[in-house]
Amino acid sequence: MLQVVKASCKLPVFVLIRPRGGDFLYSDYDVKVMRHDIQILKAHGADGFVLGALTSDGSVDVVLCNELLDLCRPLPTTFHRAFDMSEDPLAAMEIIIQLGFTRILTSGQEASALEGAPTIKKLVETAHDRITIMPGGGINERNLARILKETNAHEFHCSARSSHPSQMQFKKSSVAMGGSMRLPEFMVKYADSGMIQRMKEITEKR
Repeated sequence: MLQVVKASCKLPVFVLIRPRGGDFLYSDYDVKVMRHDIQILKAHGADGFVLGALTSDGSVDVVLCNELLDLCRPLPTTFHRAFDMSEDPLAAMEIIIQLGFTRILTSGQEASALEGAPTIKKLVETAHDRITIMPGGGINERNLARILKETNAHEFHCSARSSHPSQMQFKKSSVAMGGSMRLPEFMVKYADSGMIQRMKEITEKR
């Protein structure tokens, strides 16, 4: 997938290193997968990585993050939303800066970046350009301008996702892949280029 994306896109492509869903306290097997993923994706042209890990008490896992960062170097690395599950966001940010991450992706430890805007603003102010604070979580074209204004952030993360009906003619609606009822199986999600362009224009008007 990485090679196909890079062949179609001139933007830098950062790859998420996350072996499973759930919490950010990783087992030895999880770590083994993460190591191999970084090595393989780095060899195939990844421009950067997005990762993070916590200890059981909600602190940044310094030992594991150091190990993974060593594998990622010299490529830039973002600490992902494991940050939002950390016990103390300001203390976590200082550790992440010391480790050498270049960016933190965060919703401000709330369900969405809009709700977490006050915390994100405090992080931006405290960081003093030592690291980029990137709001993410529920950002769309309706709330983007407000979030950027309230946080003073210069970057943001969003899925800019839409969906369209599947072209399947035969549809077995009684079955959902993954074992639970989620978004209808016969809706296909995609990155909406029109939405991306509109959000780009919002940022340029600041």
